[in-house]
Amino acid sequence: MAEFNLTLPESSTFILMGIPGLEVAHIWISIPFSMLYIISLLGNSMVLFVVSKEQTLHKPMYLLLCMLALTDIAVSTSVMPMALCIFWFNLKGITVGGCFTQMFFLHSVSNMESAVLVTMAFDRYVAICKPLRYATILTNARIAKLGLVGLIRAVLLILPLPLLLSRQPFCANHIIPHTYCEHIAVVKMSCGDTTVNRTYSLVMAFVVTGLDLTLVALSYSLIIRAILRISSKKAYKKALNTCTAHFCVAITSFTLFFFSTLTHRFGQHITLHVHIILANLYVLLPPILNPIIYGVKTKELYDKLVKYTCRR
Repeated sequence: MAEFNLTLPESSTFILMGIPGLEVAHIWISIPFSMLYIISLLGNSMVLFVVSKEQTLHKPMYLLLCMLALTDIAVSTSVMPMALCIFWFNLKGITVGGCFTQMFFLHSVSNMESAVLVTMAFDRYVAICKPLRYATILTNARIAKLGLVGLIRAVLLILPLPLLLSRQPFCANHIIPHTYCEHIAVVKMSCGDTTVNRTYSLVMAFVVTGLDLTLVALSYSLIIRAILRISSKKAYKKALNTCTAHFCVAITSFTLFFFSTLTHRFGQHITLHVHIILANLYVLLPPILNPIIYGVKTKELYDKLVKYTCRR
C-alpha cells in the first residue's frame, strides 16, 4: 500500500499572503470581512436556536434548514479566523498539516452543503407534488439518514485531495497568494506532475456538483409543472411561496461556486487580488443570505424569529 509522505524540501510551513497587492489595505479590508462574518454567525445561530426551541418547527424542512445553517457556519469559520489573523496580526504561517486540514474541511463542508441543497429540493418536490404522502416519505429520521449519507459522500470524495497532494514534491517557494489553503492554490506550488490532482479536482467539482445541480433543476421542473396545474389562485400562491426560498438559496450557492471555480482555473486575465476577494466572498455571502432569504420567505420561521427578537 502506498505511503503518503509530505515531501517538503526544507520547511514544513506554508506562508499565506492574504490579498497580494493590497497588503497596506489589509486592516481596512478586514472591517467589512469581519462584519460579514459576525452577521453570518448571528443569522445562522439564530435559525438554529429558534428551530431547536420551537416544537412546531421540528419538521423535515426545518431540520434541513438547520443542516444548511451548520454547513454555512462551518464554511465561513474554516476560512475567516485565519484570514482575519493575517489582516490584523500579520500571522501568515500555517503548517502543512494545518493547510491540508483546512483544505479538507473547507471542500468537504462545501460538498456537504451541495448535498443538503439537493435534499431540500427533493423535500420541496414531495411537498408540492405528493403532499398527501409527505409525512410518510419524509420523516425526521429519514432526513437525518440522508444528511449522514451526504456527509459520508463529502468525506470520501474530498479525502483524496490532501492524500494526493501529500505525495507531491513542493518547490522551495512556500508562499501561497491567498487567504486560505484552496486546493488549486496549493497544487500550483508543487514542482511535480499535478495532472492527476488537477483532473480529479476538476472532475469532482463539475461532475459531482453538476449532478447535484441537475437533480435540483429536475426537481424544480417537476415542481413548476405541478404548480401550473393548480387552478386555485390561493393554493397556487401558497405552493409557489413554499419553494421560492430554497430556489433562491440554490441559485445563489451554485452560481457563486461555479463562478469561483472557473475564475480560479481559467481566469488568467483576472487580477489576482480581485480573484482572492471574490473567493472570500464565496464563503461569506451564502452564509449571510441563506438565513435572510429563509427568514423573509418562510412565514412560520419569520414569525418565530420576530417573536424571539422582539422578546430580547
